[in-house]
Amino acid sequence: MNPFPSFRVALIIIVGFSATLPVRAAGDPLSGPWPSGAAPAVIGRRITERFLSHDFRLTSKPPVMHYAETCAWYGALQFAQLTHEHDLTERLVARFESLLGPQAQLIPPPTNVDYAVFGALPLELYRQTRDERYRKLGLDLADRQWTTPVDQNELSPEAREAVRGGLSWHTRFWIDDMYMITMLQTQAYRATHDQRYLDRAAAEAVAYLDKLQQPNGLFLHAPDTPFYWARGNGWFAAGMSELLSSLPANHPRRERILAGYRKMMAALRAAEDAEGMWHQLLDEPQSFPESSGTAMFTFAFISGVKHGWLEADTYAPAARRGWLALVSRLEPDGALRDVCESTNKKNDREYYLTRQRVTGDLHGQAPMLWCVDALLR
Repeated sequence: MNPFPSFRVALIIIVGFSATLPVRAAGDPLSGPWPSGAAPAVIGRRITERFLSHDFRLTSKPPVMHYAETCAWYGALQFAQLTHEHDLTERLVARFESLLGPQAQLIPPPTNVDYAVFGALPLELYRQTRDERYRKLGLDLADRQWTTPVDQNELSPEAREAVRGGLSWHTRFWIDDMYMITMLQTQAYRATHDQRYLDRAAAEAVAYLDKLQQPNGLFLHAPDTPFYWARGNGWFAAGMSELLSSLPANHPRRERILAGYRKMMAALRAAEDAEGMWHQLLDEPQSFPESSGTAMFTFAFISGVKHGWLEADTYAPAARRGWLALVSRLEPDGALRDVCESTNKKNDREYYLTRQRVTGDLHGQAPMLWCVDALLR
């Protein structure tokens, strides 16, 4: 007679349950151990506190919420949720309250991609709080992104052609659009599970892949701007990572998007330097190491390994190098160095090579938080 029958039953249950969980190999580069001060939770808290200590970042004319503010806020909200830091969540939610009242004029009108992506933020707030005010605001912006103006003469030729093909009137085929358009629509899907939002995002992704991805796997800034700008490519890498994480295996456009993503990741893997950085122009290693693109690529690598889209043996060490290179550029107050300043498209190589490097810009703070979130998932 077994003197410990209940223990044996419990052991069987525990063993059986653990067999259903994902198993990480010993020494997995993405699960640590991390050098002192490099743990994702520690970094995430530092960057989030810095974000909360600053006023809204606004555009200049008119003064409305800048898309980089949206992207950093989204990353901070995800961090607070993943770490169960309810005090952070409360402060991040409270930060939005004035936009529902006395500062409502700071909500961008959905007249272009950079403005409309703001809707991804209230949709994340809705997902975490279930407050219908956020849902209504976010879905309004997502739907208006597809509500073509009556007078189509106001649209560019590219936008008119896109509308005829069932795409958003915001379509202009600049590389950062891939994130700005698809992120809003993906968030609308996450908040509603309405398939039309996911179909919109996937259609845009394929159109941009067909238009901008080159045979080497990288992306031009725009069809008339033949340069592989790091942050521009980073927006695409991050946008595909977000979309693929919500796109069902049986979606008709998934294989095309996944193939484009993997082709890009292979090219990026080859472009990473020994430290773990990517450079301002990806095919010119003599150009300066740039932090915002590096953070976006690191996020895409981490996401790919954790979702099984990329081979862990190849991409996990590359992602770890990227993360540690970024941490080495982080100031004690949580400000990331070597971030390329705001950049328009221009058919001029020197324009990209001589961009200023700034510290603490939200273009770098935001994807650093995305890396934190991906590592903690």
